[in-house]
Amino acid sequence: MNLFAEQTILTVSRLTSLLKDLIEDNFSQVWAEGEASNLTYAASGHVYCTLKDSGAMLRCVMFRSSVKALKFKLEEGMALVVRGRLSVYDQRGEYQLIAEYAEPKGLGALQAAFVQLKERLAGEGLFSESHKQPLPFMPQKVGIVTSASGAAIHDILNVLGRRNAGLHLIVYPVRVQGVGSAAEIAAAIDNLNRLNAADVLIVGRGGGSLEDLWAFNEELVARAVYRSRIPVISAVGHETDWTICDFVADLRAPTPSAAAELVCTAREELLNQIQNLVLRLDQAISSQLKLRIHNLAGLRRALHDPSRMLGHQLQRVDDLSERLDMALRNLFGRHREQLARQEQHLAGLHPAIQISKLRQKLLLLTEHAERRVTSQLEQLGRERGEATARLEALSPLHTLARGFSVVERQTDKHIIRNAAELAIGEEIRLRLHQGCALCRIEETYSDSGVKATT
Repeated sequence: MNLFAEQTILTVSRLTSLLKDLIEDNFSQVWAEGEASNLTYAASGHVYCTLKDSGAMLRCVMFRSSVKALKFKLEEGMALVVRGRLSVYDQRGEYQLIAEYAEPKGLGALQAAFVQLKERLAGEGLFSESHKQPLPFMPQKVGIVTSASGAAIHDILNVLGRRNAGLHLIVYPVRVQGVGSAAEIAAAIDNLNRLNAADVLIVGRGGGSLEDLWAFNEELVARAVYRSRIPVISAVGHETDWTICDFVADLRAPTPSAAAELVCTAREELLNQIQNLVLRLDQAISSQLKLRIHNLAGLRRALHDPSRMLGHQLQRVDDLSERLDMALRNLFGRHREQLARQEQHLAGLHPAIQISKLRQKLLLLTEHAERRVTSQLEQLGRERGEATARLEALSPLHTLARGFSVVERQTDKHIIRNAAELAIGEEIRLRLHQGCALCRIEETYSDSGVKATT
């Protein structure tokens, strides 16, 4: 049937339906490239945009499930290569591209996602040098977050075994690639921090493609490394491989083996210093011994006639030999004591020993304080007794006990100190050592014995 014959008349809906079938049947899988413009993220999660070049434009929609599968974020003005199918939107009579996959033109989707995340995290300060922690000096416990069966764990254990590091290792096995691997790595870092299980963490894996290493480019892992209170060494892939984890970590090692070398470097340097001190000590002793032997040989050659000087010279030689032997023993002993003190000092740096010393010091201070307080209390008791005795000696009651009395005018309780203050017939009150007496004045006299008149 020729639908386009001159006498055939089609409705708009019928014509649109025919075009829809024609387009959707023949363009069910197409690739298109162009620049994304008018890009909009809908509340539903779908993305709408117009894909255009210098000569035309094509409406494009990507549904939420396809958007979530992308490794990068679609942005306005981005040059894209899009795979999808053509569809006709009946109500508007427009055709559009239903996009199922997209990637930046000239740049893979993973690489684009890497660049976008790197720029965003750098802007937030996750790569800042001021946030990076120094590695601990001579760590005792090392946490290792990697695959239990990968090459990385074997390389790390091989280096630590060869260096005879004597470290306590905590291996936290995780998947290092595939779905869910990033969440496992982030959880391992968080759990080791929560348990405070290590002094330093090595997080990494062996080499691989960008897809293989992608778990270490996930934002989830980057933020776990950033919030870690334990210093983190990132050891992902080969020397030329760089991941987001490398930028966030406190230190980046080019390989897992290099990370193992880093955690035992300080210990090795200290052992080398001790070995150098022992070597220098041996050389000093040997030099002193050779010098004394040479001097002794010279003394022996100076004895032209041993038979004449045999007496006191042999005694002198014996004395010098004893002094030489004693000097060498003392010298060797002093150097051994110095080494022992250094070893004791290194051992004393252990937190448990430091805490024990502080406890002993606190106990001594407590005992000293108790003795001081007891002594001061005894002194205060003695001073109080002396003050009480002085107060009692000065007390008016003490004076009354010796036979004196206090005279008060009965009317106003005024204390009488002079007989001239009294009048004949006036009542007075005598306060005695024990009790009081009420009296009436009949006569008064001055100190010279002259009778007063009223």
